[in-house]
Amino acid sequence: MPTSVPEVLAVWMQPFGCFFTSAVWRHVLVLVAGVVLAPGRRTVTAALRVMGLDQEAGFAVYHRVLSLGRWSSRAIAHRLLLLLVAALVPQGPVVIGLDDTIERRWGAKIKARGIYRDPVRSSHGHFVKASGLRWLCVMLLAPIPWAGCVWALPFLTMLAPSERYATERGHRHKKLTDWARQGLLQTVRWLPGRRVIAVGDSSFSAIELLRDVGRHLCMISRLRLDAGLYEPAPPRKPGTLGRPRVKGARLPSLPERFRHILVPGQGRWLVWPERAPARHRFRHCALASPRHAGADPLGVGARSRG
Repeated sequence: MPTSVPEVLAVWMQPFGCFFTSAVWRHVLVLVAGVVLAPGRRTVTAALRVMGLDQEAGFAVYHRVLSLGRWSSRAIAHRLLLLLVAALVPQGPVVIGLDDTIERRWGAKIKARGIYRDPVRSSHGHFVKASGLRWLCVMLLAPIPWAGCVWALPFLTMLAPSERYATERGHRHKKLTDWARQGLLQTVRWLPGRRVIAVGDSSFSAIELLRDVGRHLCMISRLRLDAGLYEPAPPRKPGTLGRPRVKGARLPSLPERFRHILVPGQGRWLVWPERAPARHRFRHCALASPRHAGADPLGVGARSRG
């Protein structure tokens, strides 16, 4: 173990030592210590600089830990999730968060980058593009007692290459929802016997994704204001000819439902404007059925989550 690495850090990292060889593990400890202490961008160079190793002759060995080292990031993610759940959520449902982020990278060697909408600098009427890598983060949403709030603790991060990257190599392009499906189902397999609740924004409010993961976990996401809501299909009567119905009677749209809301405890009605913000999350169950052309309806419960 390098003398520059604190002993307490080596003890904390010991559960992950079995995934590396002894030679690589020494370099991993140095990189972890440098990443914790480095200000600004947490790169390998910044980690070596803060550890005083940027002028060492063998600095390239630390870069090879990420580029050529043989270790399984998925196995490390599995161990990290189990440690987090055991420490923060030992009982009850496990709440998982999904979110994508763009790492702004340029250069000829950044092959998987694409052009995406910048969520920070864009607005409703102004579209800003950003070039970089898109990462999908799967996080454990755990209440921190001493902080008094819920923290999102990432344990699994997946690179979602651009469509151009897949086309140039003759591969099938996997959409963001495809990566989300893999991440969620992998998380469920890692937590047998535990109820998993996944939370995501409108990017993951796709009928195909919700249908695939709905059998294994509870999915909470935003619902479009213009979504078509229907009653469940009525029971089919004996002797009825033709195809069975896939949806029931049409229900009021979300703007119609929320235009007049009774304020709890005040005995008055709150009137919403026509352009009300779509900031209501709904729990997916079997009370109503949103549907788009070419797809079967999906069971959804119109239960506001705040």
